[in-house]
Amino acid sequence: MTTSRGTLQKGAFIFGGISTGGEGMKKKRRKSQLSTRINLLFCIVFFLFAVLILRLGLVQIVRGEEYKREAEEMQDVSVENPVPRGKIYDSSYRSIVDNVPLEAITYTRFEDDPEKTLSVARKLAKMIDKPVEDVTERDKKDYWILTNKKKAEAKVPQEEIEKKELSDKGAYDLQLKRITKKDLSSLSKQDEEIIAIKIAMDGGYKQTPQVIKGEGVTKEEYARVSENLADLPGVNTTVLWERSYVYDDLLRSLLGNITSEGEGLPEEKLQHFLVREYSRSDRVGKSYLEARYEETLNGEKERVEYINNEEGDIIGTESIQEGERGRDLVLTIDMELQKAVEESLTRNLKTYQGEPYLDRAFAIMMNPKTGDILAMGGKRFEKNENGKEEIKDFALGNLVSSYGMGSTVKGATILAGLDSGAITPNTMFLDEPLYIASTPKKGSYSNSLGTLGINGALAKSSNVYMFKTVIEMAGAKYVRNGSLQIGPKTFEQLRNYYGQFGLGVETGLDLQNEFTGYKGSEFNPGLALDLSIGQYDTYTPLQLVQYVSTIANDGYRVRPQLVKEIREATIEEDKPGKVLHATEPEILNRISMKNEYIDIVQRGFRSVMTTGTAKQFASKSYNPAGKTGTAQSLYTEGEGPNVETYNVTLVGYAPYDNPEVAFAVVVPYAISSDNPMSKNIGMDILDAYFEQNEDKENAQ
Repeated sequence: MTTSRGTLQKGAFIFGGISTGGEGMKKKRRKSQLSTRINLLFCIVFFLFAVLILRLGLVQIVRGEEYKREAEEMQDVSVENPVPRGKIYDSSYRSIVDNVPLEAITYTRFEDDPEKTLSVARKLAKMIDKPVEDVTERDKKDYWILTNKKKAEAKVPQEEIEKKELSDKGAYDLQLKRITKKDLSSLSKQDEEIIAIKIAMDGGYKQTPQVIKGEGVTKEEYARVSENLADLPGVNTTVLWERSYVYDDLLRSLLGNITSEGEGLPEEKLQHFLVREYSRSDRVGKSYLEARYEETLNGEKERVEYINNEEGDIIGTESIQEGERGRDLVLTIDMELQKAVEESLTRNLKTYQGEPYLDRAFAIMMNPKTGDILAMGGKRFEKNENGKEEIKDFALGNLVSSYGMGSTVKGATILAGLDSGAITPNTMFLDEPLYIASTPKKGSYSNSLGTLGINGALAKSSNVYMFKTVIEMAGAKYVRNGSLQIGPKTFEQLRNYYGQFGLGVETGLDLQNEFTGYKGSEFNPGLALDLSIGQYDTYTPLQLVQYVSTIANDGYRVRPQLVKEIREATIEEDKPGKVLHATEPEILNRISMKNEYIDIVQRGFRSVMTTGTAKQFASKSYNPAGKTGTAQSLYTEGEGPNVETYNVTLVGYAPYDNPEVAFAVVVPYAISSDNPMSKNIGMDILDAYFEQNEDKENAQ
């Protein structure tokens, strides 16, 4: 029994073991089924990802550009329309540069579709007259291919393309080459207008309005196109703004210019403007005041959104940002005084028109205490397209052209001598011819000036006094017919002194391209003497007026300025808006000379205009002081010979005891050293200044 129970027990164990093993097998089967399902799921997911990747590849790589183009066509696109530039006023808030509205027809290209563009061009050609003089033979050939596709394909058969393995460009170039004059003769005048319109439409950049017709748009054309805008996708009727110069040619070269529609952004400053969010076709200032103050004068453009339907067709527009006109400039120039200055220059040039080389003249007036330029006149003879000479504006010449200025610089030479200790306020020199070895005779215009002090030397314009001053500065000794020991250091010393007054250095005027003049490169003693009387280095009229202003202003050199204020734009005519920035006077330096030395030169300048070389000013109630000058010069034209001429100059200020205005007059290339033109102009412009001031006071 025990055995039986044991057997039974053993059997039970085996049975139990069999039972336990069955459950394990079921678990294994379930695990196997789960693993298979997971693998199947992974395969499905992998397959789906593979399909997705393939689909993305198809969308992005194969048809990406097409879908992108379609998306761009469907979405609403905004474009920018131009606004008027800021105005430019004179110091009395009279308009100098304004804006004139110009009705125009524009086209904005949203896609590169020659067929659509051609369709719009054909419709426009029936509504407007478009000049065709700029249409080239190549333009006609491109149009012929576009409108005669089958004939164009026949020019270069497919077999020839395959045989020669021509690229699309190669095949197209061959088509162009095989188009005959007979083919082009089929084009009508209407076709040429379509071509001209399409050229304008295709120009420039996408989403940037291109002018199809600006100047010469008639009211009928403007109305006709406006009424049919729904059938002319991309076309718009708008207003452009042209610069208007109220005083015509007055001060014109200094005001500068803006680029044309065709020019757009200047290539040399392309990146400068692009990073400031300009469009490539924007019109910007390209010279002088218009360029220097571009970011002030340029306004905030109007932004318009073109609304598209589901097919991508334009169905309307919506303004999303109003435009704002540019800010205004107020200049220091008084245009009535400018007018008087330019009239004097023109009248005197006409008076001396018989002189063969005297072709220009300059006059500039400045407040010596503030640096405000009150008038800057320049005139010269220029040949027009018919070869006839006309007097044109050359105000720009005051800062970009330089001349030998002669004795006008003697005030700086005297002050250099005093400051260096070469002479004292009581130094007297005999005015006599100097004979220096290997140097032409050096002397004054007269041999009978006698023994002179500083006042007499300035009043009578003694060259010899200046020569002997420089000899003392160099520590040299003059011996008749002997050599002089004057080296480069003396040239450098003189130029450093002259630079304190603004001669031979930048004046600080806030405009580009200011010229500093020429410095002679040779250093022989005779040239050092020439330098002391303004007959070696050259200076600009602007430098000359800064020099005399420094003397008038008790030795303080002030930066000349043309812009008085920047103001907010306003819609009120000739009433500038709120002041955003006002220019303050800026002292560049104070010359190193003592006040008592400056007083001596000021008194000498007063003597010039009472008893000296400009004594015709003695009767003037405004009590002027100044200095005359004559410099030998060489006139050269083309490959012709050099002709000896004279630059006649005059600088001054008034009133002598409390200067309000300083001036410089430069008349190059006169035949005679006695030419009175500089004095005549100087008297004209001083008279005009004080007469106008008196009128203003009486009017108050």
